[in-house]
Amino acid sequence: MRLSIIVIFHDMRREAARTLHSLSTAYQRGVSEADYEVIAVDNASAEPLPESLVTGAGPNFRLIRHETTSVSPVEAVNLGVAAARGAAVAIIVDGARMASPGLVGTSLQALNLAAQPVVYARSWHLGPDVQNRSILEGYDQAREDALLAEANWQDDGYRLFDISTLAQTSAGGFFGPVPSEFSWVVVARELFEAVEGFDVRFTSPGGGLVNQHFRNRVLARPGVTLVQILGEGVFHQVHGGVATNVPMKQHPVGRYRQEYMDIIGEEFAALPVSTPLYIGSLSEPARRFLQD
Repeated sequence: MRLSIIVIFHDMRREAARTLHSLSTAYQRGVSEADYEVIAVDNASAEPLPESLVTGAGPNFRLIRHETTSVSPVEAVNLGVAAARGAAVAIIVDGARMASPGLVGTSLQALNLAAQPVVYARSWHLGPDVQNRSILEGYDQAREDALLAEANWQDDGYRLFDISTLAQTSAGGFFGPVPSEFSWVVVARELFEAVEGFDVRFTSPGGGLVNQHFRNRVLARPGVTLVQILGEGVFHQVHGGVATNVPMKQHPVGRYRQEYMDIIGEEFAALPVSTPLYIGSLSEPARRFLQD
């Protein structure tokens, strides 16, 4: 098993169905079920994620139920990695993020580019604007359902680029600055374990800045090579997320930064990095995001 994909879900059955399909071999191109597995971790959803919804996506899918009172996904991420069989692990902390159809295959190729690669893809929000703003203009799950149906994304997942906006952390397009957090990140399991996984001290809803902290720690390791995937990404569905689906003036970033200060003892700053290696190709819909 070359790759284990860990996806965390909490109270998002609607979104999970699309995310899981987008990670299946029925949708992903150039890969087989023997290449990778998907571990869906249900982080104590009030309505448990049905096992049939997960395993129905393919024989390389399995479900783990994490019983917890924590509102953070951190323990669930570490639990998923502990159960993984792959030599490398990919992390999707927010299970509302759908994948483009070449994401898995290109990630597997990227792992061959360096001895210690840190592979990432950029992130988009479905809808006409970042969802912190679009929800104020009436964008909701019903509108998103109609938008996705019209795009017919199941037949060509690159159409997701036609109906999406770059997430704030991915501003600048494919050749923009390296994001301060990775919504899709792939590392060798040995590297994940060397930095002791996701830091369990981050207990805020959504994990606070734990994703940013993980990014900094893996990129600080000697000998790592940063690799960005071109022409692929993950696409956030609206689901009432604690950070992505609240108005900007209600965004919890202030509380997140305070938690980071309390844990780490200094203010958060994204670790500066050199220009990454690039791998991938650009479909016609993706080309409008060469710059932004």
